[in-house]
Amino acid sequence: MITSDDLAQIPLFAEVEEAERQRLARKAADISLVPGEFLIREGEEPRFFIIFEGELEVLKNIVGQFRNLGRNVAGEFSGETPIFLGVPQIVTLRALTPVRAARFERQQLQELVRDSPVAAEIIFSAMSSRTRMAQDMAKATPSSRAYVIGSKYDTTCRAIRNFLAAARIQYNWKPTFDESEKSTLTVEIDRTTLLTNPTVREVAEALGYKTVPKHTEYDVVIAGAGPAGMAAAVYGASEGLRVLIVERFAPGGQAGTSSRIENYLGFPSGISGDDLTERALKQAKHFGAEIIVKRNIEALEFTDHGYCVRLDGGDLIAARAILLATGVEWHRMADVPGMERLKGRGILYGSSRHEAYSVRGRRVFVVGGGNSAGQAAVFFAGYASEVIVLVRGAGLNLSMSQYLINQIAARTNIHVEPYTQVSSVEGESYLERIVTTTRPPDGEETSQTRDAGALFLMIGAKANTDWLPKELERDAKGYICNGRDLTTWPLDRDPFALETSIPGVFCAGDVRHGSIKRVASGVGEGSMAISFIHDYLALNETAALTTTT
Repeated sequence: MITSDDLAQIPLFAEVEEAERQRLARKAADISLVPGEFLIREGEEPRFFIIFEGELEVLKNIVGQFRNLGRNVAGEFSGETPIFLGVPQIVTLRALTPVRAARFERQQLQELVRDSPVAAEIIFSAMSSRTRMAQDMAKATPSSRAYVIGSKYDTTCRAIRNFLAAARIQYNWKPTFDESEKSTLTVEIDRTTLLTNPTVREVAEALGYKTVPKHTEYDVVIAGAGPAGMAAAVYGASEGLRVLIVERFAPGGQAGTSSRIENYLGFPSGISGDDLTERALKQAKHFGAEIIVKRNIEALEFTDHGYCVRLDGGDLIAARAILLATGVEWHRMADVPGMERLKGRGILYGSSRHEAYSVRGRRVFVVGGGNSAGQAAVFFAGYASEVIVLVRGAGLNLSMSQYLINQIAARTNIHVEPYTQVSSVEGESYLERIVTTTRPPDGEETSQTRDAGALFLMIGAKANTDWLPKELERDAKGYICNGRDLTTWPLDRDPFALETSIPGVFCAGDVRHGSIKRVASGVGEGSMAISFIHDYLALNETAALTTTT
């Protein structure tokens, strides 16, 4: 318990009256830490701290890396700057030694400043000094972690840039004028590591991403790090399960490419897909979930004690339960002349914020009538001279949320063309023009050729489930059946909700048959799946105990 005498030992409270110290002491939380524990993390709701004993290191996440900014020691205080700026906690404090500290809420700090002019002067002097330090640090901080030199026609260069963008790694790209896909590609990481003609996985490893699991056995292996997979990892790890996420590209899934999600609960001003993904990733790691990227699960196999996933490269990972949260892939338009030849060269499936600068001042086409297409159109309208949304049906009302329809209607440089499809695409080495055909139900068919700076395709999705065992039931489109939708089931008990036709293998998110294609739905299903997995594991443990006795 914090006492007035404790506070009196701190220089900040030397001139504070005894009655005020007693009042503050009654409202303070007494915090004890062992080495390695966190007092507060960057991004959390800020608090004001007084350090009585011990030493803490001050860490700041700068372009994806933690930098040590110094130490807080006994007698010092911390946390006033984000409180008075009205922002989340701006640094992480971690104990280097056993620590005892007092934690005050925002209100107590404001009252201290109001009632004690001497304490206020000390606090604002420290805040001013820390602000100057932040300015100096900002000037010395690099604007990016990666520097890429390569041709825009190089498929590997494009794949690396896509990974960096999806992984929320700031980077600079210097395009070369060599149109050969065999031109030299170089990537510099953190100004210390130079890679020549690297693979995407080598770039990921150089950035510190894990591509090899720590262990060979886990309670739950999650396939896919979209909203469903990340939510499952958070809840599973927080409840004591050993969790491994295997992600073939970068965390976030399709949601990670959304420029702004405005209908997700708790974010009234909206949140970008990459920001949501970054928060979820930090949260999952905080609870101890492990994630490896740029690895594919090539097969799911049966064992005597559960299941085993085979990764590309041959690694075998055992699991007591499996969660399939692989999401979906955008439907391809391979039958459109020129589409496959120019894919990745001005033609992209889905959208990404890092494409904004490449379309500045140009005409952009977005194909699709769902929320992803609407979000892309609104985002690119801030950069492109014109955004044309091509919709096969009568309009947007049947498939797009009303808030996006309203935003599109309010943008003068966004135009929606109903009953219109892409007939062909043209260009030598890069997209230059597209040909569209409009077929109104009660009018004459027309075609037109227009210059195009980019073409973003978001016309529905397909499930990538061919790698799964034949015993796992899927619908005609490859989506995974589970729960009450199953037509075959091998056990006497009923399947759990979200459990597939293979007991102990669960499914959540967009890849599930009948799922609602929304971020909130994926998060909810991922969270629910962990509850059912707990029930499944408990049943197995009970059965094993019964068999033993």
